[in-house]
Amino acid sequence: MAEPFTIYKITILYMLDKAGFPLTNTQISNFFLDRDYTDYFRVQEVIKDLEDAGLILAETTHSNTQYSITDSGKETLHYFENKLNDEIEEDVRKFFDENQMEFRQENSLLANYYRTTGQKYSVRCQVRSEGESLVDLTLLVKTKEQAETICANWKEQNEEVYAYLMDLLMN
Repeated sequence: MAEPFTIYKITILYMLDKAGFPLTNTQISNFFLDRDYTDYFRVQEVIKDLEDAGLILAETTHSNTQYSITDSGKETLHYFENKLNDEIEEDVRKFFDENQMEFRQENSLLANYYRTTGQKYSVRCQVRSEGESLVDLTLLVKTKEQAETICANWKEQNEEVYAYLMDLLMN
């Protein structure tokens, strides 16, 4: 049997491959912590190693980091997938079954901001589905506080904004 550190790496690659959408750091960590596989710091170490090796890709916003598997990660997983035992694969399946809707919701709504060259902030709000952007709205605001407020409100009000825009643009 492979050493635990290697099993953790393969498990994360397996999770990202099976999910079909990016997973957050929290989602990955919760899988390991809820099952008492290892501690938080070991999970972070494994994630960092996978990222450094180019097997996973991180996309960071002001409040969140999401990971997806790269082509190299898929090749590596294919080569080592037989190292995962049936119990771990079943645990991953159960984890996704129990949390699928919540994960899709969390990962489909994105809001991020960054400072522009003119001392303003650009806020990007998105709704994604199966890797495609359904709504991609970028707003320019004057202050960091405004940018943070828009990001925070996007998760709660995105459906209303979408409905309003569609109604306005279709009439």
